[in-house]
Amino acid sequence: MDAESKRVMEYLVEVEEAAEDVLTDKQQIVDLDMKRNRNREALSALRNDMPDSKNVKVCFGNMFIKFPKSKTKEMIQNDQEQLDKEINDLRKSLKAKVNRLNEIQGKPELRGYRLSPLTADELTAINSLLRR
Repeated sequence: MDAESKRVMEYLVEVEEAAEDVLTDKQQIVDLDMKRNRNREALSALRNDMPDSKNVKVCFGNMFIKFPKSKTKEMIQNDQEQLDKEINDLRKSLKAKVNRLNEIQGKPELRGYRLSPLTADELTAINSLLRR
């Protein structure tokens, strides 16, 4: 293999690895989001479908265990917070990985891709300025 063929092969491997990184993160976000939606459904069922029950059956792995309703809600809410944090972390790292892939391919950086939403404090400050 001559030097140029070797360089092309290394380039293609680098692009493929970067693209695989991006696709893996995207799939992981989808999987975590599906789990978050199932948790949301479970919280809704606990709130609406079983208002008077004290214990509920919870599936852990391949077995069901009776658990107090309040503890179950608390566990699911904690899981939701953890899932939200993981999804946000993945989305932040995904931006960097997409930019790296574009850089490797010689494409320009995506414009506006590094934007982030306003926080509640920032929104309050803007609203107070607009009301004057």
